[in-house]
Amino acid sequence: MSDDNSKNFPPDHAPGIHALLEPEQEPKHETIGQLLFEIFCAVIFLGMIGLVFYNALLRYIFSSSYPPSEEWARFLFMYITFFGAIEAFICKKHIAVDLFVVKFGGVKRKTLDIMASACSLFALGLLFYGGVVNVLQTLDTYSVATNVNMAFINGTLPVMALVGVIVELRSLAGLVRRPASTFHQG
Repeated sequence: MSDDNSKNFPPDHAPGIHALLEPEQEPKHETIGQLLFEIFCAVIFLGMIGLVFYNALLRYIFSSSYPPSEEWARFLFMYITFFGAIEAFICKKHIAVDLFVVKFGGVKRKTLDIMASACSLFALGLLFYGGVVNVLQTLDTYSVATNVNMAFINGTLPVMALVGVIVELRSLAGLVRRPASTFHQG
């Protein structure tokens, strides 16, 4: 018994597989700023991995650890998380659930996109405010093992939120200027 749909596809491909294949894209030309930012993030990430590996090695071989390495690894994890969020905002690679909005087009879709952008701005504003309050509260607090001022560590949250606000404001301005006829259904 043969399937009528199997005539349209080669035997080594399942129906629908072509929807999964992406068209070839031209490689993006990075600016020197983007390259330096990626190198900065890579150094932070590799530093975090190195510190965790170093501490694990000390525990298994010498049955002891070096507490500052744990603390620095935690700080670097916070930094890579927030700097990764900045990159996701700038490159528009953050997670977006569009299950609902793809059902609309035209003015309705534009309105929904503007409302979503406004909600994002509100949430980022709250993050920025909370981050600034947190930094101000920790100006006189120092970490236990490394004696680093915690305002320096906690300062990544308001920086990330501020960059997110700037990127989202630019995106909102583009949405408002864009004609409603260019918003198509999913």
